[in-house]
Amino acid sequence: MQTQLMNAVTALTTSAETFLLRLYVAGQTPKCVRAFENLKRICEEYLAGRYHIEMVDLLHNPQLARGDQILAVPTLVRRLPEPIKKIIGDLSNTERVLVGLDLRPARRPNP
Repeated sequence: MQTQLMNAVTALTTSAETFLLRLYVAGQTPKCVRAFENLKRICEEYLAGRYHIEMVDLLHNPQLARGDQILAVPTLVRRLPEPIKKIIGDLSNTERVLVGLDLRPARRPNP
């Protein structure tokens, strides 16, 4: 699996516009399933053809949480483009996800 990930990273780094996203979940809980569905919808709408989603189920591979310092699930980690970004939750707030992925600037509150 590590070789596959390295190959994917190498292939994706050739395009600065490609997003490598890792979604950490813990089984098929409703919140984790909703997070994946929301992520897929957002990617198809805003990153069509420019993303790769890697699912990490911490029930099967709990040791993988250490690498990205995962403290809660579901957590989305944007691995590429750098810098690494994290978003915790079911990703139902599209605006928050877009800002977190740097696809949209954060709105400033009115003074």
